[in-house]
Amino acid sequence: MPPSTTPPLRAAVVGTGAIATGGHLPALRAHRGEVELVAAVDVDAGRLDAFRAEAGEGVAGYTELGEMLAREHPDLVLIGTPPAFHREQAVAALRAGAWVLCEKPLCLSLAEYDAIAAEEGTDGGPYAAVVFQHRHGSGAVHARDLLASGALGRPLVAHCQTTWYRDTAYYAVPWRGRWATEGGGPTMGHGIHQTDLLLHLLGDWTEVRAMAGRLVHDVESEDVSTALVRFRSGAMATVVNSVLSPQETSRIRIDCTDATVELTHLYGHTNDDWVYTPAPHVADAADAAERISAWRTPAADLPSSHTAQLTGVLAALRDGVRPPGSGHDARRTLEFTAALYKAAFTGLPVRAGEIGPGDPYYTAMHGGHPDWAPHTPAKENR
Repeated sequence: MPPSTTPPLRAAVVGTGAIATGGHLPALRAHRGEVELVAAVDVDAGRLDAFRAEAGEGVAGYTELGEMLAREHPDLVLIGTPPAFHREQAVAALRAGAWVLCEKPLCLSLAEYDAIAAEEGTDGGPYAAVVFQHRHGSGAVHARDLLASGALGRPLVAHCQTTWYRDTAYYAVPWRGRWATEGGGPTMGHGIHQTDLLLHLLGDWTEVRAMAGRLVHDVESEDVSTALVRFRSGAMATVVNSVLSPQETSRIRIDCTDATVELTHLYGHTNDDWVYTPAPHVADAADAAERISAWRTPAADLPSSHTAQLTGVLAALRDGVRPPGSGHDARRTLEFTAALYKAAFTGLPVRAGEIGPGDPYYTAMHGGHPDWAPHTPAKENR
């Protein structure tokens, strides 16, 4: 095929820390020719200079987002700043006509999500998407196709596990473990990747019951949470999020009527991380070998990564359609997170759709709960 005559899309990175150098920069390099990094923004001049040196020539540096947007007119803005800045930066980019791909969480509450969505274009963009890269590896795409087609039978029982370990030094970073700057603990900041993948595979949830606790760390938010979930399909699941677990793993297991599909990894997966186990009645069938082979052999082996997700975002931008990781799907994951917190803090089941304007958990994940909301002088005077 002849080379494309379409000029590359213009991209800018906001926040030039580890996720920018380790995630976004390799993704942009992998799509060289389709997209060109033209600018980077960071309030830390030294960090900005180091990123620009790593990125190569032609990347302009800015310490102000507004100035960058006005001068560079990027098509796509990649946001990798701490969560408290996401809403303001996403809105600024959308108002400037740029599409957004933002690290999780896109924002700190459902109210903030809806405020960002209100700034999106109504037809053709710009749109804001969240980095949920675990959806985009070939193993995840294959598993979702099998589940959606009924090839594994009906989903019945699932387990979703993000059991990681973070020490005291990790929480010495001022913005971590605080509702106003991180939005929550491992439920919001760590397990949300696996939660999103679980919902991506199983579809809409209908009910959550949960518990949360501070068992080790002296933080505002939780350091462990557990939940029971019912899906619209009738399937049920457990969800565990922890930063207290020395043996770290990320895991999803879905038991269907004909097979169990299981993913075990840590921060990213390949095809080899997905295991399919047939039910006895399938293993004993005459066509067992052919059927099981089809489960286990995706056409390609594409690791989950920022690179994989950026492929879909760039294609959507070119076509003027909503990108993966945005709209209903992204909001569903954030609503599930809010529902888990509400269920844990109130001790009551929470149903999909019940958290809206007027509900305290719509504007903050802690919901103003006296045992969990940040301690403020104003509350002392009540």
